[in-house]
Amino acid sequence: MRRATRHHRKSAVLSRSLSTEAPPACKEFNEIPGPKSLPFIGTLYQYLPVFGKYEFDRLHRNGLAKFRQYGPVVREDIVPGVSVVWIFKPEDVKTLYQNEGRHPERRSHLALQKYRLDKPDVYNTGGLLPTNGSDWWRIRKAFQKHLSKVQCVKQYVNSTDTVVGEFVEQRVKRKNHTRDFGPELSRLFLELTYYAAFDKRLQRFKDEEWHCNSECSRLIRAAQDINSAILKTDNGPQLWRRFDTPMYRNIKKGHEHIEKIAIKAINEKLTGIQASTTESCKSSLLNEYLRSDDTDFKDVVGMTVDTLLAGVDTGTYSCCFGLYYLSTNPDAQRKMYAEARALLPDTDTAVTETVLERATYAKAVIKEMFRMNPISVGVGRVLPTDCSFSGYRVPAGTVVVTQNQVSCRLDEYFRRPDAFVPERWLKDSVEYEPVSPYLVLPFGHGPRTCIARRLSEQFLQVILIKIVRNFKMTWTGPKLDCKSLLINKPDGPICIKFKPRTK
Repeated sequence: MRRATRHHRKSAVLSRSLSTEAPPACKEFNEIPGPKSLPFIGTLYQYLPVFGKYEFDRLHRNGLAKFRQYGPVVREDIVPGVSVVWIFKPEDVKTLYQNEGRHPERRSHLALQKYRLDKPDVYNTGGLLPTNGSDWWRIRKAFQKHLSKVQCVKQYVNSTDTVVGEFVEQRVKRKNHTRDFGPELSRLFLELTYYAAFDKRLQRFKDEEWHCNSECSRLIRAAQDINSAILKTDNGPQLWRRFDTPMYRNIKKGHEHIEKIAIKAINEKLTGIQASTTESCKSSLLNEYLRSDDTDFKDVVGMTVDTLLAGVDTGTYSCCFGLYYLSTNPDAQRKMYAEARALLPDTDTAVTETVLERATYAKAVIKEMFRMNPISVGVGRVLPTDCSFSGYRVPAGTVVVTQNQVSCRLDEYFRRPDAFVPERWLKDSVEYEPVSPYLVLPFGHGPRTCIARRLSEQFLQVILIKIVRNFKMTWTGPKLDCKSLLINKPDGPICIKFKPRTK
């Protein structure tokens, strides 16, 4: 009997050894399924407004359709000769990040990069977003020293609470109901970003700043114009490399406006530091940028422009979706209000570091919001080495884009994937179920994760806690989806009725 058992074990070990020695062969790159590419136009014909089956501003819908038709790995030549591989499985996303290298490369924001490299008197590089290699790591390493530290980011909690408190009193309570709350949130995030960046207030929510030609309105419009054009200039015919196309002119015009504001703020800060010994002790992102010994004035200009460019729309659109899900899910809103009331006894109680640490349900709300509506459809990388994704060999140099937004709505990974269930992230809840850490990645992952992630999440936590503590919200508009710009944008107005809470 023992002999038979040993023989059985030996056979099992031999079987495992043989299976290890002879893994299934990978299929070749040209075998990856995907939309048919035509000479000269690639798959652009698939995106025509009337006859095409895909839409440039609905990447999540495109991705789901491609996943259902072709499977978990899809190859597409949107522009002839330039292949993009879309991946959906978290195991493949993990493989991508494990092989991205020390200096992860991406191929995006190309028109923005051209604009900056054409102005060597103002910029050293294209900035954090499009730059690759050692140039990227030099500026990333210098600027992340402050933003990546939890204790440093917590320095902005008090100023954030002050700004949000003013916003609640002066804008939300006065309006109660709006046909579109989105523009209000844009001004809130502009004020928060500007205050954190420069330790200086910009508008204080004055009525005159809501005028279409005000400085605030022009700055917000400039950021939106640039962000709306990035994907189209990246993925479409790149005629802007030779001619000033209308879209490229929009990028230039918007960038010049933000650039002017950034340079003015930097010069004022430098003057203040030279004139006062106390100025340099104040906490602001710009102070930290200027302290770095590894960067110069031109690097700081690029980073400051990036801060203003990315800070407003990213926060605004994420907050829009957060308020949408809370106002359309009364049970989740009730639970978050119960937590907020316990942490903030009065409606004007300040949000502090301790409050944020204890606001577990608020954090679950934000994570669930990012599962359903992340900042973008996924993350793109240029492979530094050959990789295998779901049995297909993909060569080095290929652009691979994750489809996390699509995967996070698949029932093979989440129960009730289209339902807003913050409890799925709370370990003491019956709804809790562990999932792959490579599914919900709204800020990316690894060395190239969003540099301002902690600050952005902190802004969202303070805003949602303060608004839910002060108001009962009711959604009055149609169902909301998103448009795929550089940042996922709500595809309709943010129609919310705010009813002040009395206790």
